[in-house]
Amino acid sequence: MLSRSLQEMISTTRRATPSELGLAAMPVLFVLLWSTGFIGAKFGLPYAEPFTFLFIRMMLTLLILIPLALVMRIPWPSRASLWGHIAITGCLVHGAYLGGVFYGIYHGMPAGLAALLVGLQPLLTAACAGPLLGEKLNRRQWIGLVLGLAGITLVLGSKLDISDTLFAGFGLPALLSVMTALAGISIGTLYQKRFCTSMHLISGTAIQYLAAGALFGVGALLLETRSVNWTPTFVLTLGWLVLVLSIAAIMLLMALIKKGEASRVASLFYLVPPVTALQAWWLFDERLPWPGLLGMAITILGVVMVVKSSQAGSQA
Repeated sequence: MLSRSLQEMISTTRRATPSELGLAAMPVLFVLLWSTGFIGAKFGLPYAEPFTFLFIRMMLTLLILIPLALVMRIPWPSRASLWGHIAITGCLVHGAYLGGVFYGIYHGMPAGLAALLVGLQPLLTAACAGPLLGEKLNRRQWIGLVLGLAGITLVLGSKLDISDTLFAGFGLPALLSVMTALAGISIGTLYQKRFCTSMHLISGTAIQYLAAGALFGVGALLLETRSVNWTPTFVLTLGWLVLVLSIAAIMLLMALIKKGEASRVASLFYLVPPVTALQAWWLFDERLPWPGLLGMAITILGVVMVVKSSQAGSQA
């Protein structure tokens, strides 16, 4: 019986076509690409202030994305109200999220810890979905929320250093900015689900980037010197963030949605914090003590429980 099952598994594997294997690998590739965004921030921020950096990134992305939408004849929103809703979503999902993450890393927040904090987005979204969208949490999701909070408390507690500033290597402004990023992407996700379900991915993303770019431009004008050190490292980092993160990752997401694989992307997002932490350890020697590592594992487990329960409920 066991050998027959093994033969059936081998036979099934052999029948898989290259396109099917490529589709199976696409969600993993998306998560790997997404996790490099935090590493890109760490690489590029020594050469430009956060809002200036992000403004340049948004403008360069739009120089590619808008012509792409025109060439592909992508439809644009036909109602002014939808343009407004998409712009608000852009200010939250990209403006507050990217701005908060980059500002926090700029002020000393480790890239792995920033990824873990904003990785709580499914937990916060699930907690807010009840009062805002009328969605109820089941028992497993509530357990996941509690585990997520307990885990992040362990992580932050492992970085606590009363004799220094507030946390080892960074202070309260960095923590507050990353928490703003978490709130921005969580509220923005709910807002987009409520008001922007009819937007096309490419044209809608272009509008979101335009709104976020305007927000970053104002921030750079009011708060920064806007000086940029155009070193090879900064140029390569900027090119990676524009071409790979803002363009390729979006195209990959569109392909996954078209193939009906968006749920797999959502279920794999909990891999972003450990993948980012591994990259940050290898590249920047960022380390967490064992209570922090335990807290990261508990937090990821909590996110998995919430995401998996949400998917099971949507498929029921």
